[in-house]
Amino acid sequence: MAATLVHGLAGVRRVLEPLFGTYYAVPMFAFYPLLIVLFGLGNLPQIAIGFLLGVMAVIINTLNGLDRVPRVFGKVAQVLQLGAGTAAWRIRLPYAAPYIFTGFKLAVAYSFVGVIGAEFITSSKGVGYQIAFAYNNFDNRTMYALIVIVLIVVIAVNMSLHAWERRLLARRQR
Repeated sequence: MAATLVHGLAGVRRVLEPLFGTYYAVPMFAFYPLLIVLFGLGNLPQIAIGFLLGVMAVIINTLNGLDRVPRVFGKVAQVLQLGAGTAAWRIRLPYAAPYIFTGFKLAVAYSFVGVIGAEFITSSKGVGYQIAFAYNNFDNRTMYALIVIVLIVVIAVNMSLHAWERRLLARRQR
């Protein structure tokens, strides 16, 4: 919903566009100490890193999809006297759905990378910690087994999102 709001406000979009373009240039882990100060030790800083990495992929892809909605759809919304929110919900967002799903699929991968990477840094539990521990102790068997498990989970989630996306696109074509 934030992306539809940003898309509708040209001035806000112009201000935020450089941030969107360079968001991944600064490693999110550079903000980990700040997140620890804000949220304390524990799982919240790790979750925040995962969220921050994933949410931007969804916003960028949603904006990309909304940019591709044909203008005629906006005119149809005017003829039907739809409000901005209704037009976004019933016309623009469904048209942008393939781009939004791509954002979700990227967000899943980025979030896993963020959380597991954060667990590498300071956690004393979790899959990332276990992978780092195995790496530091030259336990390649455990390390690669855990990496494969993470890959299987991410692939399963992405395949589920892909199946859902295909069903929605099939409904769209009927």
